[in-house]
Amino acid sequence: MSMNRIFKEPLNHKRILRLMKRANLLSIIRRKKRRYKYSSPLHTAENVLNREFQADRPNEKWVTDVTEMKYGNRKAYLSAIMDLHDGSVISYVLGKSNNNDLVFKTLRKALKAAPNSKALIHSDRGFQYTSRHFKRMVDKAKMKQSMSRVGRCIDKGPMESFWGKLKCEKYRLGSYQSFEELQKDIYDYIQFYNHDRYQEKLNGLSPCEYRAKAA
Repeated sequence: MSMNRIFKEPLNHKRILRLMKRANLLSIIRRKKRRYKYSSPLHTAENVLNREFQADRPNEKWVTDVTEMKYGNRKAYLSAIMDLHDGSVISYVLGKSNNNDLVFKTLRKALKAAPNSKALIHSDRGFQYTSRHFKRMVDKAKMKQSMSRVGRCIDKGPMESFWGKLKCEKYRLGSYQSFEELQKDIYDYIQFYNHDRYQEKLNGLSPCEYRAKAA
């Protein structure tokens, strides 16, 4: 367990829960929101991933999405790509517009971070992912494209889960008046998530530790 690494002694998660209840301590619980914005796609792909979220090796399966945030009275949009092997965030881009370039930059950063990757890349049917240019980028990288079914957010469940963690553990705890403030907290959280957020499903390792072990 991850707690063992901090306290250097065997600690069962049930015991921790029992002690937390006795001390009236509660973890932050996130609320799930499922929304789908309809678009008229230029290009679509089958749901090849088909909720098979396990991957035997790094860069075998990627999932990507865009989520909305706010600073002051303005909106910001975070695009990210996650590797399903270890749950690490391969690349992300925070922008002020939800446009094609936001998603294209995210894919270019992922391909730079993992050169020669031939991953299956899964997304919803948002206008960026169904565009001809995104399809050309995927084809040029010799990757295969997969898309969620209409209105089925669970088809990209791990990405939705990550958004929930980020917003619950960082974003909703702050108040942002500038884009730069939001950008810094997003960077800090993703660094923490990738390198220091130990996960039971990864045998108590962080995503990057588990990824390095596989490599």
